[in-house]
Amino acid sequence: MVGDAKKILHEPKTNNKFIMKQISKQKKGRLLQALLRDKLLKAFPHLHPADLKVGKNGSNGEDLKISRIGRRLIPYQFECKNQEKFKTLYHFWDQSVKHGKHEPVLVVKQNTRRALAVIDLDQFII
Repeated sequence: MVGDAKKILHEPKTNNKFIMKQISKQKKGRLLQALLRDKLLKAFPHLHPADLKVGKNGSNGEDLKISRIGRRLIPYQFECKNQEKFKTLYHFWDQSVKHGKHEPVLVVKQNTRRALAVIDLDQFII
C-alpha cells in the first residue's frame, strides 16, 4: 500500500514541487477517511460498517456519515484533511512530543479564532 500511495501521490515535478492530480488528491483524502472509519469501528465493535460511512467526494457535510445509533456513541462530526500544508503543525507536534513522557497535546490558536487542541488519533480513539 505504501508503495502504491507513493505512485499515486508523486506526480510530475514543477519548480521542485509535486503537482497532484485531482483524482490523487481525492484518493488521498478518502484514505484518511477510511483510516478514521476503521479505527472507530475497531474501538466500537458493536457498531456495523453501515453505521459509519465515508462521505462521497464533493458532498456537503461531514466527511464521516454517522448513523443515529453511532451518534449516541460518537458525538463528533469529522472533517478530514490530508495535506502537506500541515508541515508546520507537525513541527510543533514534534516539539510537544519532546517535552517529556506524558501524552502530548498541542494547543493552537489564530487571531480572532477559537483555540484548538490537537491530539494523536489513537489517543483520541481509545
